[in-house]
Amino acid sequence: MRHRVVGKHLGRDTDHRKALRFNLTRSLIMQERIKTTKAKAQFVEAHVEKLITIAKRALATGDPNKGVHARRIVGSRLRNDRELVQKVFDTLAPRYAERPGGYTRLLKLGPRAGDAADMVFLEFVDRPTE
Repeated sequence: MRHRVVGKHLGRDTDHRKALRFNLTRSLIMQERIKTTKAKAQFVEAHVEKLITIAKRALATGDPNKGVHARRIVGSRLRNDRELVQKVFDTLAPRYAERPGGYTRLLKLGPRAGDAADMVFLEFVDRPTE
């Protein structure tokens, strides 16, 4: 029975799932657009949105102590990667300061040739285009 079982397991054990979440999150933050399966994109989407919301709240208060605390929280969830934390706080949070949520979108691409998995682009809304 699956009573009260929450979340996507993606056919992986806990450590593999955590590694996958970090790698997809890192790729999305750095490149601002990734191509992946629909299940993996939905798995990562909520995680990234929460990180940006934490950064936005810290910038909105203007309190330097809350800013440090928020950076530490985001840093702990991004394995203390300074480059990622800096991009979240210096680029993404100010970009979405006036937006009440929904920082990412899924664009459907159709099935993958090998196994017919639904493929999508996961990207940030209002990102600068080339």
